[in-house]
Amino acid sequence: MTPRRGDGPDEPTFTERARREQLIDATIDVISTRGYPATSLSAIAERAGLSKAAVLYHFSSKDKLTRAALEQVMEQFSAYVTERLARAAGPRDAIVAYVRAMIGYQQANRRQVRVITEMLLDDEGGTRLKTPGSHDTHGRWQGLADLLTEGQKAGVLREFDPRTVALAIGGAIDGVIAHWLAHPELDLDAAAAELEEFTLNAIERRS
Repeated sequence: MTPRRGDGPDEPTFTERARREQLIDATIDVISTRGYPATSLSAIAERAGLSKAAVLYHFSSKDKLTRAALEQVMEQFSAYVTERLARAAGPRDAIVAYVRAMIGYQQANRRQVRVITEMLLDDEGGTRLKTPGSHDTHGRWQGLADLLTEGQKAGVLREFDPRTVALAIGGAIDGVIAHWLAHPELDLDAAAAELEEFTLNAIERRS
């Protein structure tokens, strides 16, 4: 029986899609436990219970497979945040929801967070994070800057430069997560509450 294909003749079959998902999940496991430099196609194949040739059938290189894993993680991360923003009653609530969602996703998906940090750190020989301005973290803080701008237009936030404040809030979130990854005993729920208060103190109108 011919495996069922997707919407077009060039679309992968259901079996091929499932196999790719299996390989991406195995890649996330290997990167999160061994680190990006120690991740190899052989290690991924072993984790997935497949041959290296089977891996190469779906992904022609380590770079393509690991980037597919990173893209999937970032898409899931974005969808998680977007879903929670959609529930917000207004601009202020949306910003609080954003901060909570950024922490909440990472708290619930430690493996995926490792993929993000490992891939960004080691991309292009480990130079991107060492050289300020040389890496683009998927434009994630622009979304927050847009939320801040909306809050200002609605008159619920003070006047400030949205991009600068978005980078400051984003840096605070990254700093807490980085510490939590190294010190998992950190109470991340309490840290999220502090970040929420920190954010509101930075953006709300002062009497």
